[in-house]
Amino acid sequence: MTALITFDEQQGVFHLHNRKISYLLALEEGGILSHLYFGSAIDSYHGQLRYPRVDRGFSGNLPGHTDRTYSLDTLPQEYSASGDSDYRLPAAIIEHADGSRAARWIFKDYQIVDGKPELAGLPQAFVEDKTEAQTLIINLVDEVSHLELALNYTIYRDRAIITRSSKLTNLGSQAVTIKKLASLQIDFVAKDFESICLPGAHANERHLTRAKVTAGVKSFESRRGSSSHHMNPFLALVEPKTDEFSGEAYGFALVYSGNHKFELEQDQIDQTRLLIGINDYNFSWDLQPQASFTTPEVLMTYSEAGLNQMSQAFHQIIQERVVRSKFKHQARPILVNNWEATYFDFDEEKLKPIVADAKKLGIEMFVLDDGWFGHRDDDTSSLGDWSVYKKKFPQGIKHFSDYVHEQGLKFGIWVEPEMISLDSDLYRQHPDYLMQVPGRAPSPSRSQFVLDMSRPEVQANVYQQLSQVLDQGIDYIKWDMNRNISDVYSVGLPASRQGEVYHRYILGVYALLEKLTTNYPDVLFEGCSGGGGRFDAGWAYYMPQSWASDNTDALARLTIQYGTSLAYPISTMTAHVSAVPNHQTGRQTPLKTRGDVAMSGVFGYELDLTKLSQAEQATVKKQVASYKQIRSLIQYGKFYRLKGPHEGNQTAWMFVSPDQREAMLFTFQEQAFAQGALTKTHLAGLKPDLFYREEATGQVYSGAELMKLGLYDPVVHQDYTSKSYHFKVLD
Repeated sequence: MTALITFDEQQGVFHLHNRKISYLLALEEGGILSHLYFGSAIDSYHGQLRYPRVDRGFSGNLPGHTDRTYSLDTLPQEYSASGDSDYRLPAAIIEHADGSRAARWIFKDYQIVDGKPELAGLPQAFVEDKTEAQTLIINLVDEVSHLELALNYTIYRDRAIITRSSKLTNLGSQAVTIKKLASLQIDFVAKDFESICLPGAHANERHLTRAKVTAGVKSFESRRGSSSHHMNPFLALVEPKTDEFSGEAYGFALVYSGNHKFELEQDQIDQTRLLIGINDYNFSWDLQPQASFTTPEVLMTYSEAGLNQMSQAFHQIIQERVVRSKFKHQARPILVNNWEATYFDFDEEKLKPIVADAKKLGIEMFVLDDGWFGHRDDDTSSLGDWSVYKKKFPQGIKHFSDYVHEQGLKFGIWVEPEMISLDSDLYRQHPDYLMQVPGRAPSPSRSQFVLDMSRPEVQANVYQQLSQVLDQGIDYIKWDMNRNISDVYSVGLPASRQGEVYHRYILGVYALLEKLTTNYPDVLFEGCSGGGGRFDAGWAYYMPQSWASDNTDALARLTIQYGTSLAYPISTMTAHVSAVPNHQTGRQTPLKTRGDVAMSGVFGYELDLTKLSQAEQATVKKQVASYKQIRSLIQYGKFYRLKGPHEGNQTAWMFVSPDQREAMLFTFQEQAFAQGALTKTHLAGLKPDLFYREEATGQVYSGAELMKLGLYDPVVHQDYTSKSYHFKVLD
């Protein structure tokens, strides 16, 4: 087996490499681990990146050394700590028993192992065979406190992907407190960067936002207890000239669903440091002697051919080596959800006509949303009581599940297991399960409160309730979280360890999901957090798809789905057609446009089928039949962004089959103009020498024509229009 990781003892250089990328790090004077290079694959290295020695004013030197030209304050490092004369942002802040917060990481030894060791209790990328990756474990020590820091680097053989995480072990005799421990640090020299992040808000998630990296510090973070609508745990660093198909792009995605922080700092000599990991906001962790703490994993990639290549690397690793579900390569069912059709106002008899119409239109699954449990007629009660609401389902949920199955549809339900209502049996029986600060009234949000998921007894209670529901013929679970965490305190921890609650909360949720998804492998789990409030690679480890946004407006979804695709595969992104005027924006868009936008993801409907006109029903039936024909292409083909909604009046994207013999192109126009300029769309990812037939018109084009010459976009005098093209190779 060809080695993916080598160590040059003479130069003290580690080289992680495959045919796509290389990563170089080296041992510097004093046992400091320095960063040399991350980028396109190279065959050899002859020492030319040894950091130049320059005397920098006000940059301290190593203790006991007289060389003023060697300073940790400017050296590109692999991992730094507070208190070691590096005045940039530190990767680690450790508080010792005497109150000091100093450490210096000195090289101890290393291991190279085949495959990829597991990270206990955390979501992560994995291997199916040890030959597909190698892992470098570098052990560093702080010689005073006897702390050992393991830096883990895994490189995949056939992917432009490296994973990074760190593990701190206390080999000393006294407890220490972790105040900060990053998963990744990388220092760049002589790079003019722009950052691309994905900020947003509820019903307005993941807007591609690009800005020049300048002097000072900038952070991209969530302090809300989840990865959040507001700042996704993804960041790209790109050249100013980088676009979708050219230029350098460095991409980073954190495999974690809790509070995160991406920190960028450009220092006094224009070097750039990036730190990624658990947010240190209100975080601390008591680390007793012989105990260890492992950080979440970061997926990192490099592209020399623009953002599409970066995104495709993320799509492939998440789809193939993060998602574990049996559904990861299966056709996802087309569903109808009753929420926007009925909200809380339903019972079994009112739902049956929707099921009947779903059957008639070819839809494959009916999903029962909020309001089926406890005594819930609005959002003020019953969270925590996962038993059927007898008034709405007098014969039980299985009776209705059986009815749906008899109609030939699968059956799914909505749950929100991490939350509790004050008006609930669970709260009356276990008021201490509610997360709240002693002596302070807890803060409601959407009239609900947070369960303390850090406690094993709370996890066990939720599991017991949900398992009884899942045994009633459930095919699908939509797992929601409709508020952020506040009143952060756990009665299960002493006062000195309350800084652990945020992280222990998400570890508790992961533990619950591990048990549920393991014991119910035939249930399709879909993530949701008021839409896209927890859309991250960590969640994909347990749930192969997530609701991208509560905003179902087709125009708004162009921006949301475009931004989401920067890091996440299409198979993880659910998208539904809803009624007009849209319930979130009030906008009216054509049914075809709504269908084309939703068919660019995992497809479904979010409306009352019984209120459709005959013409609308015919259109829906045609959409459903069409999607079934292209479903595998959309969900598992290679995705290309062609025009972005942030760039102008048009959006365009396409899907190409793995063998490049089939493609689907969608183009969208926001506004119409009386005398609009003519525009063209150039396709991508096709084989230049093959001939493609457009299925609707019968017109034949070569791949080269479609990519080089492009197609004129239709001139349409109507707002919010779309056009779809289906190409197949002419045999």
